[in-house]
Amino acid sequence: MEKERSFKNNVKELYKQLLVLCGIVFLFALIGITYMVSPESFLLASDTPNMEITSIDSEEDDWDKVENGIHLRTGLKVAEGYMAVVNNCTNCHSAQLVIQNRMNEERWIATIRWMQETQNLWDLGKNEAVIVNYLVTNYPVVSKGRREALSNIEWYDLKE
Repeated sequence: MEKERSFKNNVKELYKQLLVLCGIVFLFALIGITYMVSPESFLLASDTPNMEITSIDSEEDDWDKVENGIHLRTGLKVAEGYMAVVNNCTNCHSAQLVIQNRMNEERWIATIRWMQETQNLWDLGKNEAVIVNYLVTNYPVVSKGRREALSNIEWYDLKE
């Protein structure tokens, strides 16, 4: 009799725990569905975007201003395809990183594949050819050759 009563108590306790677990799962499901239907209801006052209206014509808001053939915000040369580079490359890193890496077409394509495989770069589609052509044309590989001869050096004697 004692074993039977103990077994019944264990089953009741297990049943209570199962009900609590089901209640928690239901609550999380309800919250998840509510979030999917209306995510803005989960925003805090500090999360709301600043809706301040600014003038597009103001000097400091010239987002895509170009002077002397250079896109001022990024420093990229303005040529066919530069906006594809701005829109696709500067989302993740500085345009200066792109400018300093002078590569040929094969190396740029290999770098893009590496970024797609390891860095979550999206499929560039038709933009890939435009971007690679822009970079190869405007930032070609520079052959530096030998180091320049040293000049204006103040030499000194090493003391033994």
